[in-house]
Amino acid sequence: MFSSMEVRRQVLEAAREISSSGMVIGTWGNVSARATETEGFVITPSGMDYAVLTPEDMVVVDYNRQVIEGKFRPSSETPLHLAIYLARPDVQAIVHVHSPFATAFAVAGIPIPVILEETAQAIGHEIAVVPYARTGTRKLAEYTVKTLGEKGCAALLSNHGVIGVGGSMAQALRICYVIEQTAQVGLYARMLGPLQGLPEDEVNLLHAGFQKYGQKK
Repeated sequence: MFSSMEVRRQVLEAAREISSSGMVIGTWGNVSARATETEGFVITPSGMDYAVLTPEDMVVVDYNRQVIEGKFRPSSETPLHLAIYLARPDVQAIVHVHSPFATAFAVAGIPIPVILEETAQAIGHEIAVVPYARTGTRKLAEYTVKTLGEKGCAALLSNHGVIGVGGSMAQALRICYVIEQTAQVGLYARMLGPLQGLPEDEVNLLHAGFQKYGQKK
């Protein structure tokens, strides 16, 4: 195998997690991670039940969008994942979900502001809205890369869902969870009054401090 079995397991486990957590339903959503032994990435196959898949069923795609390993077609969102990996060498994993509260903001075309300390710590920026383009198209990939920029770790896909990117699978998943929590709190808070976002300097301080959070040295 070109890619390590560990990477395949991580991709499959993350796909199962976004399904069991309710961040996607059915076969929607997709997950990928850079392969460790080849110039390419491991991604979930298109339109298949995550519960019955095995690590061997994950698909390996190179940076020319050619399948180099796997018996199934890769996710229809492969162009999106490919474009992000090509533009962002720092990104090691990508998680795409349709979590309901965050997707409500995506449908409304409203960015999610940094209203929680967790949002500032884990994400560090407003979650902007990517202009609408059809799923699986090059245009959506281009819009998303532009919206993420050089350092962004999350974006809302108009009328679609959420994309989270990270230096590890755990980070990409955490970003998606924090976005959903922020969106849920934001929608409830708007019933009480205008949202009060954190000042930019406070966001920067919280985000920088989070890099040393826990047992990190």
